[in-house]
Amino acid sequence: MADKKQSHIPEVFLKPYEPSAHEENVYAMWEDSGFFNPDVCVEKGVTDKDAEPFSIIMPPPNANGSLHAGHALFVTLQDIMIRFARMQGKKTLWFPGADHAGFETQVVYEKKLQKEGRSRFNMESKELYDEILEFTLANKSFMENQLRQLGASCDWSRELFTLDERVVTTVYDTFKKLDEDGLLYRGKRTVNWCPKHHTSLSNLETIHQERTDPFYYFQYGPFVIGTARPETKFGDKYVVVHPDDTRYAAYEHKQKIELEWINGPITATVIKDEAADMEMGSGAMTITPWHSEIDFEIAQRHNLDMEQIIDWNGKLLPIAGEFAGMSITDAREKIVEKLKEKDLLVKIDEKYEHAVPVCYKCEREIEPQVRDQWFVTMKPLAEKALAALDDKKTIILTEQHEKVLRHWLSNIRDWNISRQIVWGIPIPAKLCTSCDHAMVDIEDTITTCEKCGGAVEKEIDTFDTWFSSGQWPFTTLGYPDNDDFKTYYPTTVMETGADILQFWVARMLMLGLYRTGDVPFKYVYLHGLVRDKKGLKMSKSKGNVTSPIEITEKYGTDALRMGLIVGNTPGTDMNLDPDKINAYKKFGNKIWNISRFILDTTADYERMENVTPESESAIRDRLAEITKEITEHLEKFQFHLASEKIYHYVWHELADNILEESKGILSGNSTNEEDARAKRARQATLRECLTTSLKLLHPFMPFITEKIWQELPKDMRDTDMLMVARWPSE
Repeated sequence: MADKKQSHIPEVFLKPYEPSAHEENVYAMWEDSGFFNPDVCVEKGVTDKDAEPFSIIMPPPNANGSLHAGHALFVTLQDIMIRFARMQGKKTLWFPGADHAGFETQVVYEKKLQKEGRSRFNMESKELYDEILEFTLANKSFMENQLRQLGASCDWSRELFTLDERVVTTVYDTFKKLDEDGLLYRGKRTVNWCPKHHTSLSNLETIHQERTDPFYYFQYGPFVIGTARPETKFGDKYVVVHPDDTRYAAYEHKQKIELEWINGPITATVIKDEAADMEMGSGAMTITPWHSEIDFEIAQRHNLDMEQIIDWNGKLLPIAGEFAGMSITDAREKIVEKLKEKDLLVKIDEKYEHAVPVCYKCEREIEPQVRDQWFVTMKPLAEKALAALDDKKTIILTEQHEKVLRHWLSNIRDWNISRQIVWGIPIPAKLCTSCDHAMVDIEDTITTCEKCGGAVEKEIDTFDTWFSSGQWPFTTLGYPDNDDFKTYYPTTVMETGADILQFWVARMLMLGLYRTGDVPFKYVYLHGLVRDKKGLKMSKSKGNVTSPIEITEKYGTDALRMGLIVGNTPGTDMNLDPDKINAYKKFGNKIWNISRFILDTTADYERMENVTPESESAIRDRLAEITKEITEHLEKFQFHLASEKIYHYVWHELADNILEESKGILSGNSTNEEDARAKRARQATLRECLTTSLKLLHPFMPFITEKIWQELPKDMRDTDMLMVARWPSE
């Protein structure tokens, strides 16, 4: 009898569901169908040619290594949106890409060189570039296959790399337009310099570490000044006080005073400026304009001289006398000791708590330096972005992040887009060797200085990666003439990590408005960090990094996706617990067993035309109610609620209640007409519950639902492939 019953169902259901046995084949079927491409969907009639467009531009993963847990989260969230929209019949485009990730990739490659006993500083630029290119392209292919393993239903036929010609051309056009519009300049400004990597970094690429250091008070002529960095004081020949500070009313602005200092007597100048804080210490401070942005701005206001004290490697220059050539950390205490010997040390506060800016990659202390760099004037761009937020042209879906974005845009500073690295898009410009005049030269045709007629040389710096990636939405879609741009811009949703709101989202918003006149996306959905099961940030040094691919190989992709989504509210960090993922692997087996039961017990189903009994109407009404609620959650980007609701419905309502109740109905006396009618009615209901549940589950758990769908009898399926089946209406 058991063998006879087993013959009612496809053979695949005779064994438990094993994700590794099916996922690769299911993805190959999807990719071969062409349905990731919205044009194919229109051609094959699964999408109407006049359907509403829905588009997401994938944040391009760095093509320098394996995907991490954060990538798995963004893939899951975006794939849920894309699959839901596709099943709703929208013209759906998910545009994939890969990021050359300039500075980050060069740092990764430098570590590889270090292991090989080599250094980029001993290599020709072209040699280094070519090696990094080969390394990146190999990793790019590897990374894209990992995206496939996570179920990403993106249109691979459109895939773009951030160093492709189309990207470079668009970036150069923007650079030229900024120059023509007077929003671009090259000049000496304070930059965040990393002494290890020998490049400037934006404010967003520095992090602040809370430290407790000594704070020193020194006698500077008649003034007492304080500092945590005595190594910068060799060039201090200006003492700044507030114009309203009555303690220094006897001193005039730019009055000269003679005093003894680190390496002997100097002539100092009193400067009166409102930047001086009367409440801090003595209210007097010396300034080092070359090594402090605040000091630089004071010097600019009063046309003061400035001199470099610390070189590009973090070592003291000859101005430091006997300390020249020493690293600043080695010299600090020795300088203090010398000042003490000269009776110029007033006191030391040993517990000075302050935030120290460091490089976000190597955590080496940032050394502010004055350097000729290319800057974009940001205020006009930021004002347009704020106006777009005011007009709700772009909606940030988490209120706290909108506040953060508005604050940053309202207090924006000019953007240093120069990087002193090889790996990236070269800045197309020429520099005069005589007068330092800088000229944008997209066509590479300028041979002499347009200002003085002198010789010129090529700019050797590259663009900040965020300058090129900030143009990603309109670049990918082929602005201005491509049909994709006309159809899909503005894109529907930008989904990305909350930690790059200012790095990337703000810049896409500003540059998109600047180039196209319209916002690049209608909604911004931000996710938080993925932490380990104890809530700690994942890092290689802690040994708690979890590879999403290892998880999928152990538990299956669907289980990982559910583990990432259920309970994960927008914009907040989440803990990735293997026990939680294992629970959703069990849920996958539950779905498998439910399907087997329904296919087995409805194998002899015969459609009937008469009215459904009242008991069946109650089940169907509840299914319609669940469908409506899940649909509303998805349309409101409440994926954590939608996933939890379908989970509870399938496990606790369908499996625990409906199937248990059905066993008696399905085993009724087949010769009794009333029992037979009740059985056929329940069979119809169960088939409807299964197909609807599979559709509702598909955006979250695409592999197992598609595999089950392929095994359904043809009269149960409205399409051959679940991926393009119509979303159930309530």
